[in-house]
Amino acid sequence: MSITVKEVSKFYGEQKALDKVSFSLDKGEIVGFLGPNGAGKSTMMKILTTYLKANEGEAAVNEFDVEGNQQEVQKSVGYLPEHNPLYLDMYVKEYLNFNANVYKTSKRRIQEVIELTGLTPESHKKIGQLSKGYRQRVGLANALLHDPKVLILDEPTTGLDPNQLVEIRELIKNVGKEKTVFLSTHIMQEVEAICDRVIIINKGQIVADAKINELKKDQQQIIEVEFDYRIEEALFNSLTGMVNAKNTFDFTWEISFNTDDDMRSAIFDFASIHDLKILKLDTKNKNLESLFRELTN
Repeated sequence: MSITVKEVSKFYGEQKALDKVSFSLDKGEIVGFLGPNGAGKSTMMKILTTYLKANEGEAAVNEFDVEGNQQEVQKSVGYLPEHNPLYLDMYVKEYLNFNANVYKTSKRRIQEVIELTGLTPESHKKIGQLSKGYRQRVGLANALLHDPKVLILDEPTTGLDPNQLVEIRELIKNVGKEKTVFLSTHIMQEVEAICDRVIIINKGQIVADAKINELKKDQQQIIEVEFDYRIEEALFNSLTGMVNAKNTFDFTWEISFNTDDDMRSAIFDFASIHDLKILKLDTKNKNLESLFRELTN
């Protein structure tokens, strides 16, 4: 296992930030770590990178205990914190050279990570002159400098514009072909685009842990329909494959189905049978975002 967490709890005074959290990551997985603000994501990542100590439980990275083998953990992990700490007055190569000395890494590796992260056109500049996207690239280059087996990335795409976001997403996917990646984000589309698996944490407890393709198989088809007057919920019971019908506003309903068939025609037939007019009709899937809301509300 690349990461193993067993019954980990963390307290800040009387506040419990993590409550007996357990999970594991296999080698080569890209796993998204989701949760609302204050759920415990950053705390868990800081424990795994030895910046914080757990009050209870055990955690290991690349089979090194995070308390008993801190230096070995640090050598085998590349960490990009949420607030990317950079020396803005240093040049890109100067900064990476400084950290290469800390890691006792070959200087040839500096040019390798510059090319890997797409920093070549900006590598002659001071970090303070770079855009937010390129500063994130510098942080990633630094995290990759010592060629770690595991990457832990805390909100790596926060504050990026759409173009920068796509670029960093592709970079993480490419890096993830050879390394285990554990990343936190608030952007659901990021998880669906990058990750193999998602772990959702809420109020310090794991509330979901599943493969992305399994979640997609379980997605429900949801049709939002607005009729011309109010009807009773029981009227929808005649619809084949219906899971539930929810009155969201006035004459508007969300009707969920467990089927891959397009159920819009069934809604049209339903309206015709009951002398209803359809004023609006939209279809959507029960995606990761709706699952997240259900589990964290």
